[in-house]
Amino acid sequence: MSTTTGRKLRADAERSIRTIMEAAERLLSQNPAATMEQIAQAAGVARATIHRRFASREELIDTMTAAAWTDIAQAVEASRPATAPPLVVLHQATANVLQIKSGWRFALAQTTPPGAAVQQTFAEVIAVCDALFARAREDGLIRQDVDLVWVRRVYLALLGEAAHGGITGEAPAEHPDTVAARVVETLLHGVG
Repeated sequence: MSTTTGRKLRADAERSIRTIMEAAERLLSQNPAATMEQIAQAAGVARATIHRRFASREELIDTMTAAAWTDIAQAVEASRPATAPPLVVLHQATANVLQIKSGWRFALAQTTPPGAAVQQTFAEVIAVCDALFARAREDGLIRQDVDLVWVRRVYLALLGEAAHGGITGEAPAEHPDTVAARVVETLLHGVG
């Protein structure tokens, strides 16, 4: 992690920022109107500490969103998308992302336009996703006549529903591997 000036932060400063973001995620998921003072209290830090790290509530939320997308990018990369068999990658990436999404529910639900760094990370994740679906089509997992952009959109919708529990808003209590298997099965074989 680095500051807005690009300097590398000390390990204790990074831990402080991570603690603040984790507390903010928990609190804002329960109460989206929570104040910086309430977030500082939930994080167990002084109000001055939170303001020294984040100039505003919006900056904190932007930083959380960027961290969430960085975590997603790392989770996707951990599935070895360029080298592992597409079906293995699809399952592992899905399970990994479900775990990330469950920890960043508030940050990933933001509808405000993301900053350039988040847009770049998002574009990179989408490019990996598109390349994976192209490989899956080459391996016969996806029909040749299916639009791969549509496949990606359906996959992301399934992933979102699986992560957020649909109408009730409750995340599934099942293990991420079980839910990932259901998402992949539904994507590749439908429900009928």
